[in-house]
Amino acid sequence: MKKIKFAKYHALGNDFIIVDIQKRRNKVFDFNHLAGKICNRNFGIGADGILIVTGSRKADCCIDLFNSDGSWAEKSGNGLRIVAAYYFSHYTRKRNLTFEINNEISDAKIMKSSPAGYSIRVSLGKPVFDTKLVPMKSKSKFHINEPIKIEGKNFPVTSLSVGNPHTVLFVDGFDFDWQGLGYIIENCRYYPHRTNVEFAKIVNRSKVILNDWERGAGATGSSGTGAAAVVVAGVVNGLLNRETEVVFPAGSLLVDWSERDDTIYLTGPVEFVCNGEYEYNPD
Repeated sequence: MKKIKFAKYHALGNDFIIVDIQKRRNKVFDFNHLAGKICNRNFGIGADGILIVTGSRKADCCIDLFNSDGSWAEKSGNGLRIVAAYYFSHYTRKRNLTFEINNEISDAKIMKSSPAGYSIRVSLGKPVFDTKLVPMKSKSKFHINEPIKIEGKNFPVTSLSVGNPHTVLFVDGFDFDWQGLGYIIENCRYYPHRTNVEFAKIVNRSKVILNDWERGAGATGSSGTGAAAVVVAGVVNGLLNRETEVVFPAGSLLVDWSERDDTIYLTGPVEFVCNGEYEYNPD
């Protein structure tokens, strides 16, 4: 058994376990295996994923993300904001932070902090539509409001990357098995690395309701990169403004796709859940 100290936070119900190994001499873990065990909601702590915090020469710290199924992920908007809250409460009083994730630097700003929680803004970089880079198997260079065939039916989707792959469907409502469809699309032949799936209902040009299906985690309650992908997809399809409120069951995120620098900015709440120690059996 290995005793692993952890901290748990959530962002609108999207919960993560932080494992900080910056000060550990023995940093050798099978993180894929650890994620599958510690995130299990019946036999572990329970979470949508784990965030591994290590040292960085380029930023305040480095982050690796693993989904609850043990798969590695490129980026998480909520995960970035959660690490910002953790780092601010444990290591510094400065409100402007930088994080290295998947060889990219993301900026974070602590907008508000209180015993009740935090409001944090992070940068997610620039969106990518080139289907080869998303990646997506498509005859088109950009797959914007074009169909994919799922079980004999055509579904118009917009596929893009915001640091990780996303597929956005604009819907009139949620009175269908969107979770089942999300799972099928996540694993379908069009996406060689699988995809996150967003089902978005437009309220007006500055507000959209979102149900998300996350690759490797399922329905998570909210998704930061999912919110970003929906707003960008809404803008390119002429449906949304660049600054839009994205509504989830537990609250809202604000997405701003800056016209000035083409960067996506994400703002929303983070709450601390608990600290603990997990006895990890690597067998």
